This record gives sequence, structure tokens and C-alpha cells, in this order.
Amino acid sequence: MPSSPTNLDLKYERMKDIVRSLERVAVAFSAGVDSTFVTKVAADVLGAENVTAVTGKSDSLATAEFEEAVRLAGLIGVAHVVIETRELDNPNYAGNPTDRCYFCKTTLYEHLGEFIRERDIRAVVNGINADDQSDWRPGIRAATEHNVHAPAAEAGLTKDDIRVLSARLGLPTHDKPASPCLSSRVQYGESITAEKLRMIESCEAFLHDLGMRECRVRHHGDIARIEVPPPDIPTLAGSDNRVRIDEHFRSVGYKYVTLDLRGFRSGSMNEVVTLRIADHES
Repeated sequence: MPSSPTNLDLKYERMKDIVRSLERVAVAFSAGVDSTFVTKVAADVLGAENVTAVTGKSDSLATAEFEEAVRLAGLIGVAHVVIETRELDNPNYAGNPTDRCYFCKTTLYEHLGEFIRERDIRAVVNGINADDQSDWRPGIRAATEHNVHAPAAEAGLTKDDIRVLSARLGLPTHDKPASPCLSSRVQYGESITAEKLRMIESCEAFLHDLGMRECRVRHHGDIARIEVPPPDIPTLAGSDNRVRIDEHFRSVGYKYVTLDLRGFRSGSMNEVVTLRIADHES
């Protein structure tokens, strides 16, 4: 007697039905866990010829992530299109307000809207999952305004669900750490420039070379605040690595280098947003 489908299976089938109804799609493709999963499912359901992965390229996208996007689109077998988004040209974005992501995603979705109209593609989809809807995500508002579909979120798939299903599908991203854009490392209210983003990218690449699989370099003016998972803190605090890190970070322009003793927290820059909201509501 066949086993009953699990809740995860039911959500997965629901997502495939949602994607199937769209017929031809462009995926906002960042090479992260979620957008890679959505691209793979779309290719399996609709056929690779009916799916285009579109990556917005700008100074806020790390070179390694762009190269990964090219590789993964090829692995899945879909067409890959690169759009120069130039969001730093928008003062609303470069000024780095707490809803910075809204302006970034608005720029991307405006480009994607033009793209699908020119190619008779029916819809734009993104990788938003059900967990994202409970976090500070101004980009979701931009997606709603531009009629962008979020099939994973609509089907109720969480981040953990997507990792499990990605492993089942053989995707190398199933255990990939989250890697949001470089601008997310700059403290809100401090302007974003290409120079600052290159500083962050160089320092994070240096930490990766030291064996840090998951890390963030938070930019606070002339201070770099390093976040790594707590078990990795002793490795960075060791005398040899401490000297090497200090030398490299200073060489790219930082005057002070700190190691956050609380360890890595995804979206830690949003903690101040949460506090402001709480203060406003109290």
C-alpha cells in the first residue's frame, strides 16, 4: 500500500501547480538557495525552454556570486540573461534608508517587466519563501507592486523545506549559506558607494580564504565588524589570524577591526529596525 504524501510533498506539489499555471517565466535569479530551487522546479515543470534566469548585476553583487549564477544556470540548463541594474545611481537606494531593498527590487522588477514584455514571457517569479514574510523585507512590497509571483511562499514552503527539496533534486545549493547583497552590510543611514562595497567584498573573500564558510563584514564607517558563527570565533581570534586579518582590513581602508562576540546573525543590521518599530508601538 503506497504511503500517504507528507505535508512537505503536498506543499511541493502545490508549488508545481502554481508554476505550471504560469506557462513561461523569467526568474529573478541570484544563485541563492531559494531562487536556484525555483529555477530548477520551473525548468522541470515547464521545460527549460520556457524558463529564463535573469540576474541583476551591479556593484552590490559580489563577483563570486555572479560567477555562481552563471554556473548554476548552466547546470540547470536554462537561458541566463544579465541586466545591468545600476541601483547606486538612485539616490533613494544609495542613501541607504531602512527600506533600501524596496528601491533595489523596484529597479530590478522594472527592468524585468520590460524584459518579459519584449519576449512574450507571461510572468516574473522570485525565490521568496514563507519564512521571509515574517522578517523585515521591504523588497516584498516591490514584488507585490509589480505583480511578481512567489511560488514557494504561495505554496507555504519554508527555508528548511526548500533545503530538503533542493537536496532531493540534487542541487549543490541545498546547504549553501545565505549570501545577501553587499549593501546589506552597510549600516542604515550611511551612504552606499562602490568603494565601500569593494572593501566589504575584499574582506569577506579574505575570511573565506581563512576557512570561514559563513561570515559577514559589517561596515560602520571606518570600523569593520566581523560576524562568524560562535564556534569559529576562536579561529579568528588566534594570534596569527588576528594579525593577518588586521593587516588586510587596514590595507583596504578600515581603521578599526572588531570581532562581534555574539557571533553571526543573519540580518543583524535589521535589529535596529526591529527596535525602532518596537519603540514606536510601545
